[in-house]
Amino acid sequence: MWLTLGILRLISFLPYSVLLQLGRSLGFVLKLITPKRQNIIDTNLLLCFPDKSDEERALIARESYNSLGITLVEYAICWWWPDKKLKSFVEIRGFEHVTNCLNNNQGVILVTGHFTSLELGARLLTLFMPIQVMYRQQRNELFNDFQLHKRNGYFKETISRKNMRKMIKGIKYLTPTWYAPDQDFGTENNVFAPFFGTPAATITATARLAKSTKAAVLPYFPERKKDGSGYILHISPAIQNMPSDSDLNDATAINQSIENGIKCRPEQYMWVHKRFKTRPEGEPPIY
Repeated sequence: MWLTLGILRLISFLPYSVLLQLGRSLGFVLKLITPKRQNIIDTNLLLCFPDKSDEERALIARESYNSLGITLVEYAICWWWPDKKLKSFVEIRGFEHVTNCLNNNQGVILVTGHFTSLELGARLLTLFMPIQVMYRQQRNELFNDFQLHKRNGYFKETISRKNMRKMIKGIKYLTPTWYAPDQDFGTENNVFAPFFGTPAATITATARLAKSTKAAVLPYFPERKKDGSGYILHISPAIQNMPSDSDLNDATAINQSIENGIKCRPEQYMWVHKRFKTRPEGEPPIY
């Protein structure tokens, strides 16, 4: 792992255009060595884009591997590029939705999905506002400790997903909160809400956070520009009637907000995740 971190440090000195090309090459290698993941990607794309042709879905799958490869080199950018350099590669759209809420003493939850620029996108947000994020413990202890050390350097708070009380406190103190609820954590505290029309186990914590803090839930997603010139951070107006009196309606609204981001850049979503792993009772497994 130290060797990997050392390589990331070295490539951080490379020009951005070279890093992108290196990432695409890594994506090609990933495709070759992870055939099981290819099956997951293909299944997800068929479920989410049944109206697209086989050729269109195959292109998205191919480009998604390129995007995953770029994700790996983006750690070098995220961890070692200075703020001044990062600022020249990013623009933000919809930031006024955040400032309007904060000016009215209302907390903000930036709800997003697992896009391939997940880590770097959150880092870029810190150029415009202090944010707190939740994290899951990584399996590799060295990587986990190093990543946590780096995150503590640019996030206002890095909070374990088990410490909801601390997150609630931050929201109430008007710290914008980055939150990605689009993974399958089983049936506990979940409802089956449609995700591109297919029922997906969706956590209900987002609406509960909004209810307990009276925060606005603003959809957000990071976009890696296709022309290779940098990134756009998209922030949309608050989801209306959030929270409602229905966990299903709230989860559906959140999934739809994530879908909207995916539709803009479908190849930049992490289709490698088993988003539909948990099934309603009586349904056969998808994967």
